[in-house]
Formats: sequence, structure tokens, C-alpha cells
Amino acid sequence: MPEDKPSYPQTALREMRDGIATALAVMRAKGPSQIQFWFIALLIGIASGFAALLFRKGINWLQGAIYGTEDLSHLHSFASDLPWYWVLSVPVMGGLVVGVILNWFTPDGRVRSVADVIEGAALNEGRVERRAGWASAAASLVTLSTGGSTGREGPVVHLAAVISSWVSNRLHANGVTGRDLLGCAVAAAVSASFNAPIAGTLFALEVVLRHFAVHAFAPIAIAAAAGTVINRLEFGDVTEFTLVAEGALTFYVELPAFLLLGLVCGLVAVMMMRAIFMADDFGTWAQARLGIPPLFRPAIAGLLLGLLAIAFPHIIGVGYETTSMALTGQLLLWQAIVFTVLKVVAVAITMAGRMGGGVFSPALMVGALTGLSFGLIATSIFPDISGTATLYALAGMGAVAAAVLGAPISTTLIVFELTGDWQTGLAVMVAVSLSTALASRLVDRSFFLTLLERRGVHLAAGPQAYLLATVRVHQCYRKPDAPRAAPEDACRELINQGIYVSPNATLEKVMPMFDQHNLVFIPVVTLREELGPDLHGAVFQVDALRKFNAALAATAAEEHS
Repeated sequence: MPEDKPSYPQTALREMRDGIATALAVMRAKGPSQIQFWFIALLIGIASGFAALLFRKGINWLQGAIYGTEDLSHLHSFASDLPWYWVLSVPVMGGLVVGVILNWFTPDGRVRSVADVIEGAALNEGRVERRAGWASAAASLVTLSTGGSTGREGPVVHLAAVISSWVSNRLHANGVTGRDLLGCAVAAAVSASFNAPIAGTLFALEVVLRHFAVHAFAPIAIAAAAGTVINRLEFGDVTEFTLVAEGALTFYVELPAFLLLGLVCGLVAVMMMRAIFMADDFGTWAQARLGIPPLFRPAIAGLLLGLLAIAFPHIIGVGYETTSMALTGQLLLWQAIVFTVLKVVAVAITMAGRMGGGVFSPALMVGALTGLSFGLIATSIFPDISGTATLYALAGMGAVAAAVLGAPISTTLIVFELTGDWQTGLAVMVAVSLSTALASRLVDRSFFLTLLERRGVHLAAGPQAYLLATVRVHQCYRKPDAPRAAPEDACRELINQGIYVSPNATLEKVMPMFDQHNLVFIPVVTLREELGPDLHGAVFQVDALRKFNAALAATAAEEHS
């Protein structure tokens, strides 16, 4: 009796299953093809969009349980009616929880942020720390729900980067693919946070990848669109801030005022960044001097925030209510100035306390307040030729944020997409360009790159500086039995002089040694306590330069592909 042949549906399903298995095997071995990569980008965009949505809903829920309101746009109004001891104690309790999370689940008790995502893109093939990333997201969730004066966008960006890192590891993605996947995740997270797909796409390219390669644009745009859809399915197609009326701009007469506003905002942005760094240095010094355990550092910051919030609840949380009041002209001049100073102080305390959150939303609030202050003064001096003070608030919001982030293009678009006001583009662009140009001269290009520079990661200077840290000695040294190897006697003599490197040392350490000692090669050794140094060979200057040039060429090829 002949065997029954499988039916067509069974055959089709089996072929589909085998095809998927083959495709996954090929992707793991050789990386995804273009169409496959776009599909993966879509999935990452959806996952990152949901991560941003759940993070935002989590803040709303926890904030509602603590302060009595889930509405981020009216937090300080509710907090002003609460008993003073509750306003004081909530940030302290939040700080204690944050301290426990960070000291249990991170090796250094530090919150991961956008700066770490940028570092991962440049130096770690598009990967970030996953365990520390999840802990940082939890710490930031608690911080933002209990009065911490930061923003939610930074934690969401890093959370999305954790997702893309997991996918990259599963696919065994190379550096180019890993960075592109990271860009997809970041674009989706920013788009979902702000309902701003255009700005999300450009933010990933401008700030994280720091290039505008054509091959990366399509998948990143797909992911950004997916993240935006997730946001709009929940919140609708609405802007984050609503302006009362369109501003009037007398272009040729009033434009110089926006040039001056850009310079003022650049200085304010620099003062904000330096205040954060100075506060962090002071906190580290005080912690060491007084012997304070790292576990309690966030709680002490929470205590200071609580004391400040008793009199000025405006500094609590993200600050959307105060930002909206500035953009709609509901604040007096003295209020705008005082709230600007207090917000900078509050952000510095929060970040120096190693709590959680980002700097994007605080920069928007500080910028809107700075712009409103400038506008109220300018329109009172020249009432006949001036537009509205709220137009200056809009331009100031973009100018300070762009200078802090070092992202003039994406920040300009974020301001437009947050407000829905596309008619005042020239004023915003002028202010943004001047503020970014000035601030980038006074810091290392942006808050994130300056933060990395303080850690010894030199990304601000460009690939010619940071690529040295990506090449290790074991990738380019010559073993003793290699052709034209270094003479063993000469290597031993250099070792006796204390001139040697380990196989895991980077060219960032090795290249200055060649110049300092005027050497052609440097011994490569592993130190052993009892048996002495174990000689592996020598790294030659010409080989190190050849490897470095290859890394530069690969980076240039990626950026122009």
C-alpha cells in the first residue's frame, strides 16, 4: 500500500519552518540581509516603543500612589497642597530605594544614561551593560516618581539600548550591525517619548551614532515610526505642549534679539552643565571626607530636594507643568528667573546624588524659563517692534536643550513636534545655532561627551582619538617565533627598565610610550608573582599604526556607506 503523501498545507508549513530556521542560522553566521534587517528594526522599534510606554505609565502609576495624581502636567499643583512632612519625606524614601537598587545591581553605584549608550556605540560594537541597565531603569523610575528633578527620556533611551544589545548578542552582530540596531532602539524610544518620529530618527543619528550614513537611515526611520505608533495608540496624535497662540515675528527687526537669546541660552546651558559636574565632584568629596556609605548618597540628595520642594514644589519631577506655564506666558518675570535658578540647583542635586533620570526634560524647562525671562524684558523695552514673550520661551526651550545635548538638528525638530508650531522656525533655528556654537566651545561639545571625557573616554575629539582605545595589543603584536620578531635580549633589557605592556593594554596607552621612549617596539608580557614576567612577544610601532589606520578606514567606510 503506497504511503500517504503530505498535504500541500503540511508541505508549505514544513518549508516555512525550515526556511525560518535557515534564515536564523544565516543571520547568526553572516548577519541579516537588508530586508531581514528592516524587519528586525521594526520589531526593535515596537519593543522599544512599548518599553518607553510602560516606563511612562509606571511613573504615572507610582506617582499617583505617592502624590495623589497620575498627571505629570499638574504634579506641583497637587504637591503644593500636601503636608510639608510628606513633601520632605517622599524624596528621602525614594533615595533610599534607589541607593539599594544601584548598590546591589551595579558595580559602581552609578545610573547608566545616554552617555553610556554613546560610549557603547563608539567603543563596544553597539552594546551596553544589561544588568546595570535594568537596575538603572528601575532606579530612574523610582527617582522620577518620588520627586527627583530629572527627565524620563535618558533612562528610556538606555532601556531601549539594553533591548537592542540583547538582540545583537543573539544574532552575533558585528559592530556595524550592532550600532545600527542600537540606533533603531534609540530612535524608537525618543519617538515614543515625545511623539516625534522625525526628531527621534535624527537624534539617533546625530547624538548616538554621530553620523548620517545612508545605510542606517531606513531601518532607523522604520523603528522611529513604530515607536511613534505605539505612543499614539495610547495617547493619540497630540502634542506634548499646547501654545496659546502663534507668535508674531517681525523678521528683519526682531531677529537680532533671537541671536542674543541664543548666546544667553548657550551660557545658561553651560552653567547648568557645570553646576551638575561641580555638584557631583563636591558630593564625591563630601562622601569620602565624611565616610558616608554609597547606599545613603541618593537619600541625602532626596533630603535636600525635599527641603527645597517644601517652598518650591515646581522643582519636583519632570517639570512639564512649569514648562507649559512658561510657554503660555503664565509666569511673571521674577518667577521665571527664580524657577530657572532653582531648577538648575535641583537637577544638580539629583544627579550629584546618583539618583536617576536624564537631562533632556530639565533642559527644556530651563530653556523655556530662560526664554520667557528674556522675552519679557525684550518686549517691555521694545513693545512696538516685538512679538510675544512666549515666542522667546519657545526659542529658548530649543536653544538650551540643543546646547546641553549637542544636537541642534534633532532638538529643533523636537521643539516643533512637541508644540506643533512650525511657523516660528527661523527664530528657533537662529537661537539654537548660536547657543550650540557657543556652548560647544566652553564644554566638550555636549553634556554627554563632557561626562564621558570626565571618565577618561575621549569621544569628543573624534575617531582619531577614541579609536585608540578600541584596539588592544594582543590584536597586533608579534610573537617570538614570528618573522622579523623583536630580539629576546632587547625585550628583556626593556623589561628590566620597566618598559613593557600587557596583552590587554590598548593603543591609547601604547602609542605615547613609543614617543616617550623613542622605541621601535615594546615588549608584551604577563606579570606573574612568583615566576616573573612571561614574555609573549613585542608590539611594533609600525604594526600598531597599521592596525589603527585600518580602524580609521573602517569607521570612515561605515560613516559614508
